Amino acid sequence: MTAAAELRSGKGHKDENFPVASHLIHPRYRAPILAFYNFVRTADDIADHESLPAQEKLDQLNRLEAELLGDGDTQPEAVALRRALAERGLEPRHAQDLLTAFRMDVTKLRYENWDDLIHYCSYSAMPVGRFVLDVHGEDRATWAANDALCAALQINNHLQDCGKDYRKLNRVYVPRDALETAGVAVEELGAAKSSPSLLACLRKLAERNEALLTQSASFSSQVKDMRLGMEISVIDAFARRIVGLLKTHDPLCEKVHLSKGEMLRLAALSAAAEFGRRMTGTKSMPRLSTGA
Repeated sequence: MTAAAELRSGKGHKDENFPVASHLIHPRYRAPILAFYNFVRTADDIADHESLPAQEKLDQLNRLEAELLGDGDTQPEAVALRRALAERGLEPRHAQDLLTAFRMDVTKLRYENWDDLIHYCSYSAMPVGRFVLDVHGEDRATWAANDALCAALQINNHLQDCGKDYRKLNRVYVPRDALETAGVAVEELGAAKSSPSLLACLRKLAERNEALLTQSASFSSQVKDMRLGMEISVIDAFARRIVGLLKTHDPLCEKVHLSKGEMLRLAALSAAAEFGRRMTGTKSMPRLSTGA
């Protein structure tokens, strides 16, 4: 069997739509977060591999989980995360939840409705933030806000990549009922440009996703660690800006990703706003606009 690391796409933590253990995070927390990321990225790349047979994908994911739990030492990403968890007395639950999502990516190619999609996010996205919170020793009362933000990030990604996911993997996260209500055939996701009906459908989903960001608006102020709060504020700003792009652009033919320059600008503004809030004791700060 091919080694899991050989199936990596080459994408790293600096290529994501959101910061992963940026230098806002205290150095003592960055190592376990990066170990978690490397494990998850390896598993994600396996699930998204364009030519690997489905059964081999599942076998690879099962082997990663087995070694995460101590059965073997041949997969460096699994071994590194296993050791990082042991050093800090953390359970592998969040990584296992993500493996469940990646198995779903292999076996489940369509989603019926919004609730079905959120259920997927409960495995594919929410555990990422929960892990970071656990590493920081934060109260699990923060999980509700975390879950809303992480789901919003995941759904942003689904909408951004809806054409690519359909063309390359025949995978559709746009809910079936949303397409049917709009009178859109799933095959339209393979077009070079969205039809007016598909574009309206995608924009309605972006608006619905924006409501998740409303639910998570207080997240940064709920965490005790100031540096983590600043990181969350940055992630929130990125998510809001991408929602804004999705409400005004066609993801099949237009750029709906943030440039490096825009990411730096938003990061500086949002981190400074969160720092100022904490220094002045202000309960909340206005969120950055998602407008164009």
